[in-house]
Amino acid sequence: LGCKVHEAGDAATALEAAKSSMAIDILVTDIGLPGGMNGRQLAGLIRNIRPEIKVLFITGYAEQNVFGGQPLDAGTRLLAKPFELEEFVETVKLLGAS
Repeated sequence: LGCKVHEAGDAATALEAAKSSMAIDILVTDIGLPGGMNGRQLAGLIRNIRPEIKVLFITGYAEQNVFGGQPLDAGTRLLAKPFELEEFVETVKLLGAS
């Protein structure tokens, strides 16, 4: 897709990247993260820094369990595991990440 990917091994590293001048169009995060912060909390903190960032949550949990039946914010998608690579690619395209 021509995207440049930056990997963060944990939430703290992802937050530092968000605070930098690095171009970031989309945050792809699992809901369950190690280290005491979950993906929803991480996305919220990053959106405080970069309100325009698109977010793709990946989870093995049922959507109603993850978001309590609440609709997703604008610029946010959820992809349930397992998924095919083509589904991931289409979801990234839908988010409009460049």
